[in-house]
Amino acid sequence: MKIDDVRKYFEGDRYLTMTGVIVEEAEDGRAVCTVDIVPENHFNKGGVVQGGVTYTLADCTFAVASNYSFIDRGETDRFITVSQSANITYFSPPKGKKLICTAEAVSRGRVSSVYRMEVKDELDTNVALMIGNGYTIELDR
Repeated sequence: MKIDDVRKYFEGDRYLTMTGVIVEEAEDGRAVCTVDIVPENHFNKGGVVQGGVTYTLADCTFAVASNYSFIDRGETDRFITVSQSANITYFSPPKGKKLICTAEAVSRGRVSSVYRMEVKDELDTNVALMIGNGYTIELDR
């Protein structure tokens, strides 16, 4: 599947597009997404990137990785994997101008999954680690 097909599908995700998340890579069980840091929009009162920006990027990257197989098989009208729970640990504010998140499947079952999302900046600063549990639901459409 081409990356353009994945990007086209996620154009329908209003939150992902509104926040500036860009899908860079996607394959079964793995994805890479980025967001450019915009100080006027992303900095908190302390002058560092707000944790919600990092969390949003990790959550969106999880969505791409965990739903890639449904897009590839043309089953997006039948199934979707959603976050059931997530735990994020912040290590350091980013030093660069871009956040980069890599999501990889740790465990995938028929309905439940676990993904690991590492967030860094383009200077390789370790920003955060998220572990997310996914739950696949069958859509009633």
